Amino acid sequence: MRSIEIPVPGGSLHALRFGDGAKIALAAHGITASAMSFRTVARHLPADWSLVAVDLRGRGGSAGLPGPYGMDAHAADLAAVAERLGAPVALTGQSMGAYAALRAAVRRPELFDRLVLVDGGLPLPVPAEFDPDQLLELTIGPAVARLRETYPSVDAYVAFFQAHPALAGDWNDDMVEYVRYDAAGEPGAVRSRTSSEAVYADGRDLLVNGSAFGADLVRLPLPATLLHAPRGMFGQEPGMLPQPVVDHWAAQAPSLRPELVADTNHYTILMTDRPAALIAQRLTGDS
Repeated sequence: MRSIEIPVPGGSLHALRFGDGAKIALAAHGITASAMSFRTVARHLPADWSLVAVDLRGRGGSAGLPGPYGMDAHAADLAAVAERLGAPVALTGQSMGAYAALRAAVRRPELFDRLVLVDGGLPLPVPAEFDPDQLLELTIGPAVARLRETYPSVDAYVAFFQAHPALAGDWNDDMVEYVRYDAAGEPGAVRSRTSSEAVYADGRDLLVNGSAFGADLVRLPLPATLLHAPRGMFGQEPGMLPQPVVDHWAAQAPSLRPELVADTNHYTILMTDRPAALIAQRLTGDS
């Protein structure tokens, strides 16, 4: 693994490159996550492949990169990385990263030859009439509260994640490295590197502009696999993308091929070996 920097508007986007293979998969993470969330997937790629996972604006090594945020900005950054790496490349995104990847594939299809959406990318079901700020607090508020917490040490921060109900039963070394990568600050005041401003801006985009993602799916010019989990962010049913929602968009979007990944939740679908190996297979076309 090594760090790379890609020039983008406002500065440099940080990314992690796993492997030295000439074939490249480009990856975008979730709303409070980082490039390190793809470590497990990278390990399952064939030797002739590399995985380049970006730290999206406001996260990880790109925490200091300013806005604007939102899926348009993240999609433009992904396109800049693909151009720098030598397109076309395979593209994947998990959770919020799936929406950014979807938007990039629609806006710049010549840069990508395959798309794998992981538990994201479909318009989120919201009430017909809703207050964006109120819904944002209900959905994003708990995550932002965690970002504002401080911890006495990196080990204490790791222990906090290890107790999470969606992670505890499948805790592994990749998750430990993911949490350590996210940690910033001095002993006594360790916290996440993720910007709460970025999280709020991106969360608002996902909630308010759902119809735009539906339009993206319908006109998607690339073959796309949607891998989705039956359980959600706290290990509970239903998943982040309930089956009726998946079925609806599979019927609307001719390029979309959904696959339910049994016995996974919103996080373990990406960060445990069995589903990570499946993501790697779908990215490389090695079925």
